Amino acid sequence: MAALLPQTCFVCGAGAGSRFVCLRCIDELPAAPFPACPVCGEASPRAEVCGRCLRRTPGYDATRAAFAYEFPLREIVHAFKFDARFAAGRFLAEALVAAGEGLSADCIVPVPLHPGRLRKRGFNQAVLLARPLAAVMKVPLYLNAVTKDYEAPPQAGLTLDERRRNLRGAFRAVRRFDGLRVVVVDDVMTSGTTLDELAKALKSAGAKTVENLVVARA
Repeated sequence: MAALLPQTCFVCGAGAGSRFVCLRCIDELPAAPFPACPVCGEASPRAEVCGRCLRRTPGYDATRAAFAYEFPLREIVHAFKFDARFAAGRFLAEALVAAGEGLSADCIVPVPLHPGRLRKRGFNQAVLLARPLAAVMKVPLYLNAVTKDYEAPPQAGLTLDERRRNLRGAFRAVRRFDGLRVVVVDDVMTSGTTLDELAKALKSAGAKTVENLVVARA
């Protein structure tokens, strides 16, 4: 199949066979912060809980990321999310599965989109990223267990407190998660506000733990 449908590497343009990114460029993709805070995934000396998480404990319990949100990983995410390059999505989903190795969970919840945003984009990138992970982990993928009830204004340019106010109460669990260990999947974690609010909704519905697994950590 690679001989019939050869691809060029998205990053360097060299021949990549059937790969979206060639092996050389894969080795040079930006690694996730390390050592990192085990709660939010930001860089932290000696992998200790960072000061921000100590001052204000987020709703989620832990975070894992496959990469740092830097060039060219940022451009790969954009190609998938905004240009519907599904080959990019498959590449990122494979990286997410690798980053989630050893995770233990009872179910997976992709970060939901507001219905208006979903209609405009045509797909939820978190759902497409989460499907292969659920198959490998052999746990249920809950696609409609949480809703996003309103579309908040863009977060860009807002302070952390403004981001929190912007998204407060945006998510609502429509089923119970009593005693379940939940893995939440998303493409990019920036301030962590979205994942914090979603985790709070899941904890309010009885979730025992909520762990984030994201493609990239900003």
